[in-house]
Amino acid sequence: MSSLRSGFRKSAVALAGLSITALALAGCAAGGGSGSSSGASGTIVIGTTDKVTTLDPAGSYDNGSFAVMNQVFPFLLNTPYNSPDVEPDIAESAEFTSPTEYTVKLKKGLKWANGNDLTSSDVKFSFDRQLAIADDNGPSSLLGNLEKTDAPDDLTVVFTLKTENDQTFPQVLSSPVGPIVDEDVFSATEITPDADIVKGKAFAGQYTIDSYKFNELISYKKYADYQGLLGAAKNDTVNVKYYTDESNLKLDVKQGNIDVASRSLSATDIEDLKKDKNVKVVDGPGGEIRYFVFNFDTMPYGATTADADPAKALAVRQAAADLIDRAAIAKDVYKDTYTPLYSYVPAGLTGATESLKGLYGDGDGGPDAAKAKETLEAAGVTVPVALNLQYNGDHYGSGSGDEYALIKDQLEADGLFTVNLQQTEWVQYAKDRTTDVYPAYQLGWFPDYSDADNYLSPFFATDNFLANHYDNPAVNDLINEQRSTTDADARTKLIEQIQDTEAADLSTIPLLQGAQVAVVGKDVEGTVLDASFKFRYAPITKG
Repeated sequence: MSSLRSGFRKSAVALAGLSITALALAGCAAGGGSGSSSGASGTIVIGTTDKVTTLDPAGSYDNGSFAVMNQVFPFLLNTPYNSPDVEPDIAESAEFTSPTEYTVKLKKGLKWANGNDLTSSDVKFSFDRQLAIADDNGPSSLLGNLEKTDAPDDLTVVFTLKTENDQTFPQVLSSPVGPIVDEDVFSATEITPDADIVKGKAFAGQYTIDSYKFNELISYKKYADYQGLLGAAKNDTVNVKYYTDESNLKLDVKQGNIDVASRSLSATDIEDLKKDKNVKVVDGPGGEIRYFVFNFDTMPYGATTADADPAKALAVRQAAADLIDRAAIAKDVYKDTYTPLYSYVPAGLTGATESLKGLYGDGDGGPDAAKAKETLEAAGVTVPVALNLQYNGDHYGSGSGDEYALIKDQLEADGLFTVNLQQTEWVQYAKDRTTDVYPAYQLGWFPDYSDADNYLSPFFATDNFLANHYDNPAVNDLINEQRSTTDADARTKLIEQIQDTEAADLSTIPLLQGAQVAVVGKDVEGTVLDASFKFRYAPITKG
């Protein structure tokens, strides 16, 4: 870290990898990279083990990439600090002007950092290219209800929706599919290289990128012409250092070389840091979930395998669900910083159920090997079932190794499965999982917005983000119906019905729900427990 700052600080700030937030910024008592503190003009240094896939909003749908995009790209709507609700950001207003038309008026005089005017033409371009590119690792699935985007004048955008009264569309505009891009810099049909984006200064968020070394270092500079909801950035400079090993990240936290550390620190690291007098641990409810996915084509008895059989494939998924002991994973691997998750919508959101709890295992959340054996035998499945299961440690934290080793033990304990467990580096993993390389594989999820739909549409709608060849038309119809249902009670029942149906289909097996856990310096101003990716805090000026 010597290249980022001239000296050590007395207290450190660390945001655990167990948090809903990917890159919240906390203040510190000491100065930043310049070696001096000057309040709002101070420099903040961040450390993270998370990875960037691409800076192009059409090409990534992951935590590390969105943490960057959220600083540098403008949004039509955004979430104000300490709120789950959305409000106009670079928009002057945004409202339904008919059941299927959502009209946005832009603020006047918007500019890109390169001097180009930011107009409704850029907005139309941004959403048109998301649908045209539809990258397997991109967020275009969030636009499943978008029919078309029009720009009748420089300040007006009209979104025409396929179904009426979409209760989630305003929040979608604040999500990873929502960044607006400069049509003079980005390609309309292909992912634009990071170097071209940085060179083109195609930024209009609170910050611009001053220098960029892919997954090594990003230096941000405050963008003086940002006119959005969040107001002027509190720091002139933010430097983000990318670590390949969380032990080195923890070491720099303890030595005071960085002001904030985000994803990932292990549960063991957090326990150790609790004992450090220069840091404090705070926690709160969070929306992160961990789960694994079945590829319906390549899993045992999947549609493209030599012995394809839908009934046997379902029995394999059901037996796996019978054998998983979530409480053991939460306790033994994550020191109860995660809690067992028995459905697809996490506890705390309207419509959350425990649909899997009564269906699988002992009916009370525990495993049941006899039930799993009976399910496989009834379907005529020969045991042990050979299951190739992939996981990733550099993106989802080193605890993933212990997590999936324990899952392997649980599946194999009674001779019903033999699990071939493999790990792949994240950038390759993100490509492989969408090209049928993995019959079953790990994923995690941080919410795009605070609504149950965000745990349903991206996973289970037709042409979903998982690209696992799951397609249940009845589920797709229910997803569309709940999205346009204005009666709150009726919508909740539909959300519950979707979870019940998914629990029977088991295209994914949810495992754990994470709490927000942060380790912060004693002199931190404000709170880091904010469900946003924005750089929030500045160094405190000491009198």
